[in-house]
Amino acid sequence: MAANSFSAPAQAVKGAAKTLAHRRQAVVGLLFALIVILVLHTTVVFGPSRSTNDIVVLQSTSGEQNARTSSPPALLAPNNSIQVHDIDNGQKDGAAKNDGERRDQLGQTVKNDANDKMKEDLIGQELDGDVKHGAPGKPICDLSDPRYDICEITGDARAMGANRTVLYVPPADERGTDGPEWAIKDQSRKNLGDIKEVNVKTLSAAQSLVAPECTSRHAVPAVLFAMNGIIGNPWHDLSDVLIPLFITTRAYDGEVQFLVTELQPWFVDKYRLVLTNLSRYDIIDFNKDAGVRCYPHIIVGLRSHGDLDIDPARTPRNYTLLDFRLYIRDVFSLPPEGQGIPYKEANKKNAASNDNGTVTENPKPRLLLINRGESRKFVNLPEVSSAVQAAGFELLVMEPSRDMGMEEFARAVDSCDVLMGVHGAALTNFFFLRTNAVLLQVVGLGLEREALHYYGNQAKAVMVQHIQYFISAEESTLYEKYGKDHPAVSDPDSVHKQGWQGAKRYFWAEQDIRLNITRFAPTLHQLIRTLRE
Repeated sequence: MAANSFSAPAQAVKGAAKTLAHRRQAVVGLLFALIVILVLHTTVVFGPSRSTNDIVVLQSTSGEQNARTSSPPALLAPNNSIQVHDIDNGQKDGAAKNDGERRDQLGQTVKNDANDKMKEDLIGQELDGDVKHGAPGKPICDLSDPRYDICEITGDARAMGANRTVLYVPPADERGTDGPEWAIKDQSRKNLGDIKEVNVKTLSAAQSLVAPECTSRHAVPAVLFAMNGIIGNPWHDLSDVLIPLFITTRAYDGEVQFLVTELQPWFVDKYRLVLTNLSRYDIIDFNKDAGVRCYPHIIVGLRSHGDLDIDPARTPRNYTLLDFRLYIRDVFSLPPEGQGIPYKEANKKNAASNDNGTVTENPKPRLLLINRGESRKFVNLPEVSSAVQAAGFELLVMEPSRDMGMEEFARAVDSCDVLMGVHGAALTNFFFLRTNAVLLQVVGLGLEREALHYYGNQAKAVMVQHIQYFISAEESTLYEKYGKDHPAVSDPDSVHKQGWQGAKRYFWAEQDIRLNITRFAPTLHQLIRTLRE
């Protein structure tokens, strides 16, 4: 019984110890839970610790770039200060909404100085050298062609006539730290000395922020070109301006506006039909334009493929020189392609009249003789006129001038089967001849290669027959003036080798033609046979 009395207290002590152990575990578990809760609470409220040297980046709305909170350099702002503010979520949503409201009908963003978010984005990129900019696009200006320079801008293009400048404001993600700049001559002959340059510049990210505001917005493209140089005769008018303008703008079908430097009122008046057909919009005198004109696309300069020529492989729709001739005839409301030369059309009518029992006089082919007023003129024009009529032609003599109305002259050329004249600019009017009509070119001394290069090849390209009459030395007034032993008479090639000035003096400026009628007569008879075939 004593043994039993001892074992009972011992068991009670063991039970109390066990109970204390359980309570101790519960307290430790509670303390651990409290520590975990405290740590989680601190993390949620205060966020993870960060170094004071870290840059705070605010996540912008979708489609925008991250903004830096660092202050921008004062030189970027027109008033030497740009305020950059942190934007909370509500402000960012509002900024995004306003940005959407600032788009015009072209889908282009109008720059607004109050749009701090966009400024903050771009300036942050400028300041952070580690930011990778968008891949640079190809240069907007091409200076590689030996004949012309050209710049082509697609996007936000701003033209300012007051300082002869065209600016390109790139999209935000394509702006760089530098803005390339070009100075080009906006004419089809970049080697001419009297053509003033137009400045074309791509704005950098910083410059884009302070780009001049648009004073007018246009939904169509624009082409900026010079209306000067050595224009003033038909050859240069077409070769230097109208054909390059056709190459550059015909594919727009009139939906393009012309910005013209050195605008010449006489040129606009003379070629108004062509200019208003290539563009349905007002011609802008760019030199006098004080605004900032904004376009979705601007071309500065004119493309040119050669002297009075078109290379179809280099045109948007494979246009040819024949297409240009047919286009010009259509602009001047001349008979459509497919109608024969006047002589053959008259013969058809005459045959129909004879079938009806009406006797009519046989028609004659009609020849338009160009009489030059200054150099390279026919000094024996009455004799030449008589010879032409004696050969069986109806004769029309005209002396074109810069002030002559193009509509009247175009109709006169179209009414003839032959256009005849001494090598010179007036022969450019062969573009108004009908298919299979004839260009008869009288070639003076020293002008053999030029006759083929400037007119012969082109006439054939537009389906006009080309016949050349090469004068003898005795038919040139150079023979009378300098004698048979002068190099200009005996060896014209040697004069050409001495340079342009000498060739120009003798062969273009001083030379007139005294046609030998007897020697010329077989050419006229050949011409009659050609027209009757």
